[in-house]
Amino acid sequence: MAVNDCFDPLKLENQICFPLYVAAKEVVKRYRPLLDPLGLTYTQYIAMMVMWEHKSVTVGKLCELLCLDTGTLTPMLKKMEAAGLVERRRSKDDERSVIVSITETGEALRAKASEIPARMAQCVSLSTEDAVKLLELLNKIR
Repeated sequence: MAVNDCFDPLKLENQICFPLYVAAKEVVKRYRPLLDPLGLTYTQYIAMMVMWEHKSVTVGKLCELLCLDTGTLTPMLKKMEAAGLVERRRSKDDERSVIVSITETGEALRAKASEIPARMAQCVSLSTEDAVKLLELLNKIR
């Protein structure tokens, strides 16, 4: 009997999706104690990463970069705006478009968040080589 004759595609242990799901949950869980003192959820943190890089983006572009829909992003942006991290305004060129800009408070949060990637790297016991390989594979799946 060939090896493939024994392969059951419906066994949980044979699924790529399950360890990805569990790993994603675990990583987000490990971010929580690092982000709580900053008053950020994981999703707000990744949005702030985009804001620190771009300073100002449309809601549409932010949705695209974060792989989120507007129904998820809009309530989050409202909370971030209430916290003083970002500002939202209608585009002067196209009133249908909303532009999100980082505030001074949001920019100042970057310094407090700067240690998070290194601290997370300590939580995930991967060599640099394995981490780079994993990132490449995950981006290929994406």
